[in-house]
Amino acid sequence: MKSIHALTILPFILLAVCCSQQPVAVPENSIAFSPEKLEFEQQGGELKFYVTSSAAGIQVFSDDDWVSSIEPPYSVDKDATFTVKVKPNSLTKTREGKVVIKVGQTRAYLPVVQPGLDPVESGIETPEGYTLVWHDEFDDYEGLPASADWKYQTGDGGWGNNELQDYVAGEYNGVKIAEVSNGTLKVHAKKIDGKVRSVRLNTRKSWTYGWIEASIKLPSGKGTWPAFWMMPSQFTGWPKDGEIDIMEEVGYNPNYCSASIHCNRYNNGGTATEHAERYIAGSQTSFHVYGMEWTEDYMTFYQDGKAILTYKNNGKGHDYWPFYKPFYIILNLAWGGSWGGAQGVDESCLPTAMEVDWVRVFQML
Repeated sequence: MKSIHALTILPFILLAVCCSQQPVAVPENSIAFSPEKLEFEQQGGELKFYVTSSAAGIQVFSDDDWVSSIEPPYSVDKDATFTVKVKPNSLTKTREGKVVIKVGQTRAYLPVVQPGLDPVESGIETPEGYTLVWHDEFDDYEGLPASADWKYQTGDGGWGNNELQDYVAGEYNGVKIAEVSNGTLKVHAKKIDGKVRSVRLNTRKSWTYGWIEASIKLPSGKGTWPAFWMMPSQFTGWPKDGEIDIMEEVGYNPNYCSASIHCNRYNNGGTATEHAERYIAGSQTSFHVYGMEWTEDYMTFYQDGKAILTYKNNGKGHDYWPFYKPFYIILNLAWGGSWGGAQGVDESCLPTAMEVDWVRVFQML
């Protein structure tokens, strides 16, 4: 057995070897494991570790979503070998986690570490002073969007804007409404069973401040209303808790892409303080980058690297600046509604889709 690391928890006692050469007993309520740490490669893979304990029945698990599996999850014995598998680390920072080893009420913790991508080798351009902390390139999998990163917000009923679509959880009656294929995410709008079915995807993670951007090709057709935006994870009311619209477009006004903020002081006023719009030729036929730099002092919105709107924190409090708490990212394709359907809808454009090449979040660390 290689150097076993013993974790001592009161009233544990240290392992000792007595001079009489008698068998060494594992102290009561103790857990030992080897190696002392699991160190994975960036590309992921599997590693084994060995556990010996003072009692039978060893349970192992991890709360880190990048640890894909631990086999077996339970052993009836006092001694057992387990295999840990982890996913590739597509971030540019090392991630650290742990495997929990539980015997009765006693727990021990096996550290797990995995380096990230080299920022240069990753090919991801990083804004100066920032580090990539989360992204989805939609390259490593196909099918429905990864459940570890995204969740669906479902339902019918207008969504406060008289919208006409029904948001579904990825598919409807076996038809994929959101899917990852050939390196991009497609958010479809399809009329099925007399209703336009679409998708609203939210990131499971939230962030306070950062550089957030996505590469998107917009749908076409009167009635479409695609959006890349953010809402607060600690939501109590709108617009007081804020809304950040990084990109919106409506199909009856093609290629005019806007950015805006919402709060108690500025909400759908259309002023240059809170809203800006720019014509982007080919936004419905090719990918363009929409982004925002968000600090505690300002938010600047970009389209293909060109700044179109800066909203500043004037220090007058929450009514002007509720943007100091965690916000999550939303990708959705609405149909109709108070803005998307302001000039009617044309179902002849269906099915249509918003296509996303990647979504990235950078922060100052």
